[in-house]
Amino acid sequence: MCRELKREPSWVAAIRLAFLRGRVDVESVVEEANLVPGKERTVRDVLETMARRGVLEETDADGAYVPGPVLLESDRYDLNFERASDGGAHRWRSTG
Repeated sequence: MCRELKREPSWVAAIRLAFLRGRVDVESVVEEANLVPGKERTVRDVLETMARRGVLEETDADGAYVPGPVLLESDRYDLNFERASDGGAHRWRSTG
């Protein structure tokens, strides 16, 4: 995360949104990651890559994604996410 500008990688924001909201799109990732305008194409590429790798799954033509098998089968999916934004997805600890 870029602490000075309070920005984080788009893939971290996408995972957090997938866990918390169950749905991810370019606009929500740009907002969640606090990205500067003009990064939409980069975010779109990141989401497409995540979908190819099974982290996300594309829903339909509206450009939205839902959690894919990689996230659903991870040991982190059943964690308590009430305070997920405190520290980011990369700092969540397993409950086992």
